[in-house]
Amino acid sequence: MTEFIQVSTAVDSKERANKIARRLLDERVASCVQVLGPIQSKYWWRGRIERAREWICFIKARADDYWRIEASIKKVHPYDVPEILAFPVLRGNADYLNWIKRETARKQLTSDNFGYVSSTSSFG
Repeated sequence: MTEFIQVSTAVDSKERANKIARRLLDERVASCVQVLGPIQSKYWWRGRIERAREWICFIKARADDYWRIEASIKKVHPYDVPEILAFPVLRGNADYLNWIKRETARKQLTSDNFGYVSSTSSFG
């Protein structure tokens, strides 16, 4: 398994795409979300070929966060069967990959011998 992924999802409006992007960034499961569109999608749905105007989100993330990303998208996605696909990052600019790691690091609470709690980054 690779350490990093790019996840894609498509939605029916720029506003919804931006809502997904902001949600994932706020949750720190994505370091970057690119919103592109509108695009023209053609697909099978309930026995017919349909077409739709959509906006696509490209989400840069850690592979370990895939299930969090999927759950978060599903909470706000308007489709019955949302496209949520993860692609492994096989290679990349080391500085960029380290940036993804830094920006998606979560704070861990630790306590000292006196019971004081402080936060530390999980990025090493």
